[in-house]
Amino acid sequence: MDGETARGGYSGEMLAEVPALLQRVVDAGEAAGFVTLLWRDGEVVQVSAVGQRDTAAGLPMTRDTLFRIASMTKPITSAAALMLMEQGKLRLDDPITRWAPEFADMKVLKDPAGPLEAATPSPRDITIEDLLTHRAGLSYTFNSDGPIAIAYDQDLGWPLASPLTADEWMRRLGALPLLYPPGERFHYSHSTDVLGFIVERIAGRPLGETLRTMIFDPLGMKDTGFWVEPARRERHAHIYRRYPDGQVRDATYGLTPTPIPWESGGGGLISTVDDYLTFARMLLGEGEADGVRLLRPETVKLMRTNRLTEAQRQIPFFGQPIWSLMGFGLGLSCIMNAQLAAMAGAGSEGSFGWPGAFGTWWMADPVTNAILIYLVQESATDFGPGTPAADAAVAVLGGRTTLPLFQKAAYKALGL
Repeated sequence: MDGETARGGYSGEMLAEVPALLQRVVDAGEAAGFVTLLWRDGEVVQVSAVGQRDTAAGLPMTRDTLFRIASMTKPITSAAALMLMEQGKLRLDDPITRWAPEFADMKVLKDPAGPLEAATPSPRDITIEDLLTHRAGLSYTFNSDGPIAIAYDQDLGWPLASPLTADEWMRRLGALPLLYPPGERFHYSHSTDVLGFIVERIAGRPLGETLRTMIFDPLGMKDTGFWVEPARRERHAHIYRRYPDGQVRDATYGLTPTPIPWESGGGGLISTVDDYLTFARMLLGEGEADGVRLLRPETVKLMRTNRLTEAQRQIPFFGQPIWSLMGFGLGLSCIMNAQLAAMAGAGSEGSFGWPGAFGTWWMADPVTNAILIYLVQESATDFGPGTPAADAAVAVLGGRTTLPLFQKAAYKALGL
């Protein structure tokens, strides 16, 4: 166990419960390892690095371990789009066809699981706001059914590592019908990937380079990007998956000799706990961190404020009534019911964040001025090419089920 603790004003005994909890999960064989961080009032209160980042090589988790943060990429891409909005280069109500003509004259399926040819003209174009709030009518393979799920899989490839160029991927997605009319409902999707490629087109350079110059370099996020070059590869945490037969297998991907051309603004970034803390502090600081301002306070407020209607919040998210607890702003979820949040894990009203598919999670709490980051690498879904959505689920490891326990222990350790 590797723990770094600042004890000013905090109980060492309560702080020790956090790494002890994680260590028990590792010792039980339920997770390979974790890196977690607690920050409050300008101070890193605790960093815990527990277990191993590579079990075959016996390499331990460390504070600078590189994690695939999956959908924790989405708030970063969203922030870049809103920086362009502040520069006057886009508006929330702009139709995306202004930069993505591939999405002109879209059609909408009569039945989201029905035949692709049974579709009618979309009542309107997709807007930038639709992309930021996942109300574009797009989808992913793993949360759609029927012919559209097969078409997403065959035409677009694996969500996080497509072999296609950005332009070809956009052309293929634009040729498929929407599942729902734009604006009708929140349906988690490739929306932020499309947003990322629009950011790329507006900026006139690849998304990775755009994010680096706009966000990573100004904030000093030196370990965040879409590719891990060989010199840093030993620091990369491996992804593990447990199958129903009980076997745990290494599911690591993306360690290619050269970068792939397709950079997923919806889920492709690799980062560290300290890099992501800087980004989270920027949002908690109303657009500024360490004297560097990226966004105006009023823009950050838009990100952190729910935009879903009451009717839209009644629709389950992956079968769960998540919107009874929270809403969704521009690229971020936001807690709207603190009482339910406390029962589920932790968080004050107005707390915001967004998790990742490999078990990563973060939350910033403006009421208590705290940030929690929880990094683990395990897959509960087989995202591989050719996997029907109905067969995608596999047995989960313990990293995911430990998250609410971590949240409660962290809030207790912070005296909240």
